[in-house]
Amino acid sequence: MTKYDIIIIGSGLGGLECGAILSKEGYNVCVLEKNALFGGCFQSYRRKGHLFDTGIHYIGSLDEGQIMNQYFRYFGIMDKLKLRRLDESAFDQIYYKNGIYNFAMGDSLFTETLSGYFPHEKANLQRYTEKLSEVGRLISVDHLKKGIIAVEGMKYFSTSATALISEITPNRDLQNILCGSSLLYGGIKDVSTFYQHAMINHSYIESAYRFVDGSMQVSLELINVIRSNGGTVLNNKEVTRIIVENEKVKGVEINNEEIIESNYVISNMHPKRTLELLDKNRSIKNAYISRINSLKNTYGVFTLHLVMKKESYPYINSNFYLNENDNVWYNKENGPEITNCMISMQASSKSKQYAEVISILTPMYIDELSAWENTTYGHRGEEYARFKENKAQEILEFTRKHGIDFGQNIETMYTTTPLSYRDYTASIDGSAYGIIKNYKYPQIGFVSTRTKLNNLFLTGQNLNVHGALGVTLTAIITCSEFLGQEYLAKKVGNA
Repeated sequence: MTKYDIIIIGSGLGGLECGAILSKEGYNVCVLEKNALFGGCFQSYRRKGHLFDTGIHYIGSLDEGQIMNQYFRYFGIMDKLKLRRLDESAFDQIYYKNGIYNFAMGDSLFTETLSGYFPHEKANLQRYTEKLSEVGRLISVDHLKKGIIAVEGMKYFSTSATALISEITPNRDLQNILCGSSLLYGGIKDVSTFYQHAMINHSYIESAYRFVDGSMQVSLELINVIRSNGGTVLNNKEVTRIIVENEKVKGVEINNEEIIESNYVISNMHPKRTLELLDKNRSIKNAYISRINSLKNTYGVFTLHLVMKKESYPYINSNFYLNENDNVWYNKENGPEITNCMISMQASSKSKQYAEVISILTPMYIDELSAWENTTYGHRGEEYARFKENKAQEILEFTRKHGIDFGQNIETMYTTTPLSYRDYTASIDGSAYGIIKNYKYPQIGFVSTRTKLNNLFLTGQNLNVHGALGVTLTAIITCSEFLGQEYLAKKVGNA
């Protein structure tokens, strides 16, 4: 029977990063992926020769000396990635009330650019970027070099994003524009924490990049690291049971038949899914299970991928956030009506001048898909196909209303729904961003990397903040349980 030091369930970013760190440190690791493709939200898939990114459309803090650059440098993949830096003067463009407002890189250029639209708000914009930087500095390369992974920022977890921004500026329009990209973190008005808002926005203001020829390259490079360190990464291996004997995890069952043993298990799945697979035990109490099961999850995403006719539509090195009137926060009460979307053009090595694939993302709860709740990919029927076609047309009409008409330039279209997320990433209800972090109850939304079974650990987007930065930070914290925080921080900081 095969036995490893550590089994990692799921090859999303968090799982692969844990595999890379621990294999570098001499552990014999095995990463198990239930699907054919590795990578979770970092995976890219092909249709008729075209490449589509699933969950990551751009990434922040990758300039020299910045935190994601340092993490990737430690993993040994930074110099292997194909990247394109977004437009410094307008990496994001916020469409709001018939105007377009640019987010620029760097605190001073960000402030100068937005104060061009709001001349009397310059001092308030400086205060805003200072607040973002204050949160961003909770994790830094300098901290890592001193042996600190992250400085505690509980006061920002218990602060409302909307409330603090309202304190910074009384201008309602500017408040909304600063929150105009809230789709980035599954933002919910009067619920989302300032920690989330600041950590993610600060990261992109530092520097924003697209992956050239797909985000999947990150997953593949991390897999190369794991394998070069003697680790194992396997696909088509669905964990169907986490085996517990004498109040210790002994290993896992895969595909309902094969058993693999290990000394430790790290689950990159949603904590609720992890508990569903776990053998009954006395260590993890019913109160904990009830708490995890009661946690609400963020909305999912409907994605429309447009394949453009060759050399028909210009490639634009910015992202667009379109908002209906002043409604920059998606609200479930709006029902199926489209009120917000993000447009991102995939960077391709084939051309810097023309767009090949354009992705449009709009929030969607799985309630809209209740008719197909019990179906699987490829077996959802003609009505589902019609539903997706209608939704695609609604999105194109929404973009036209905002002056963006892809019209006759579209060669073909592909769509995915929260059902795709549910089935491919095992997220709850197809949630794109995992467990909601509510500033009113910050402790409830916290899920520790440790469990009461002392050799079962958790990692992934549900524990801290979602996205590449949040997931990487959590992976470092998970691995510090094995290696020690000071030791690992210094290893990363001095890479």
